[in-house]
Amino acid sequence: MAYSETFMHAALAEAKKAIQRGEAPIGAVVVYKNEIIGYGANTRETENAISGHAEINALQMAAKKLDSWHLDGCDLYVTLEPCPMCAGAIIQSHIRNLYFGARDEKAGACGSATDLFLPGMFNHDTVVFGGVCQDECKTLLQSFFKELRKLKD
Repeated sequence: MAYSETFMHAALAEAKKAIQRGEAPIGAVVVYKNEIIGYGANTRETENAISGHAEINALQMAAKKLDSWHLDGCDLYVTLEPCPMCAGAIIQSHIRNLYFGARDEKAGACGSATDLFLPGMFNHDTVVFGGVCQDECKTLLQSFFKELRKLKD
């Protein structure tokens, strides 16, 4: 597996920014030629945006940077296993490799709840690598939701 913990740590930094805005700590970065060209964190709550997921935000920024929705040759690092909506966007944008941290047993579309990345399933295959910096990603998410539950009690 040829991944960079540096890029996952950049995604984790985006996730930490989301916490400051009261958002679930999920972050993502798009990498092209060893350079981050798109980054994002969740904005669902602050923007009341259905598609305000970290992956979507990072993909949109990268598309603007490359002036193309085809993100051929790009890799995506995200702290949580993408949901079906984000998986669709990743496939449609032609991301080469997807690296994610923590698994999402309830909504993950990379093998946990479902798998939209089976080879040959769509017109473009994205190679998926899970468990990158998994402990850090999982701990950040668990801590956030633990604190959220305390506030509700």
